[in-house]
Amino acid sequence: MARKASPLIEVRSSRIHGRGVFALRRIRKGMRIIEYLGERITHAKADRRYADHDENDNHTFLFSVDRGLVIDAAVGGNDARFINHSCGPNCESVIERRRVFIDALRDIEPGEELSYDYQIGRERDDPPNVDEIYACRCGVSECRGTMLWPPKRPRPARKRKAAAKPGKSAAERRRASSGRERASTKRRKSATKRSSGAASRSAVPSSAKRTSRESGRRR
Repeated sequence: MARKASPLIEVRSSRIHGRGVFALRRIRKGMRIIEYLGERITHAKADRRYADHDENDNHTFLFSVDRGLVIDAAVGGNDARFINHSCGPNCESVIERRRVFIDALRDIEPGEELSYDYQIGRERDDPPNVDEIYACRCGVSECRGTMLWPPKRPRPARKRKAAAKPGKSAAERRRASSGRERASTKRRKSATKRSSGAASRSAVPSSAKRTSRESGRRR
């Protein structure tokens, strides 16, 4: 069944990238614009579903809600999935009770394109050209040149020689660690977490945490 279109926004061609979302009328600061909808799945299922995803393709509709839940807007999604990234955004993504919403950071005029900062989390096994893959072309004066966060690739940590621990074989250690939570290999969007009924947003910058901001581009 088709999703009901929002009276606030429309999807059309974007100068930033592919299709984007634009205001149809003035949107006030703090207004809740749209919910990010799609199939609600586990990280493991998302990994299996997109196991063959080309690492050189920055397209994804996955949005990480928490360590146990991902929203895949490619299945049953709505117009929220077309909101583009910007380093100087006019919106932000917010999680409340495991639901994701897009809220206005400032007044948005009719015809203005909506955007939020993806802050795509860097991975330890990123390819050498990851900054090229996730290059930002938002065009704002404060553009940092990348959708990745942190903006610059961290220096590799110096390796320390670990002392061997007796008692368990390598196979036993692998089995013991297989059930632990792990960072997913697939990029996801994410949001500022807000506890139910809280009056103000988290002091942690939106998507600064690995579990809070893993994002990606689309189309």
